[in-house]
Amino acid sequence: MDIRCRKTKCQYNDRYTCKAKGICVSKAVLCDTFRKSDKPEVDTTKHLFEKTPEYAPQRDSKTLKIECKADCLFNKDGVCVSNGITVNSITEKPYCVSFLKR
Repeated sequence: MDIRCRKTKCQYNDRYTCKAKGICVSKAVLCDTFRKSDKPEVDTTKHLFEKTPEYAPQRDSKTLKIECKADCLFNKDGVCVSNGITVNSITEKPYCVSFLKR
């Protein structure tokens, strides 16, 4: 499973890969696992076409539990069964942008 997180100010974010032991997506489609850190915000737009961002290795979904409380197509009995999720960085709140309404 590809777990990508664009919330670079989260303590679990390692080069756009979530390193939390588990992730919980709320009914409001927010990552409840998000914990703000003091890390400096990464400006990925500065060199967008000059340099590819560095990503940490992909995580195996067998070692990561993803709970889901949202009314999502990928929610099967409270567990996310998507082949990957991405949490955005567009707003202050960490939304799961892989969400698909049932």
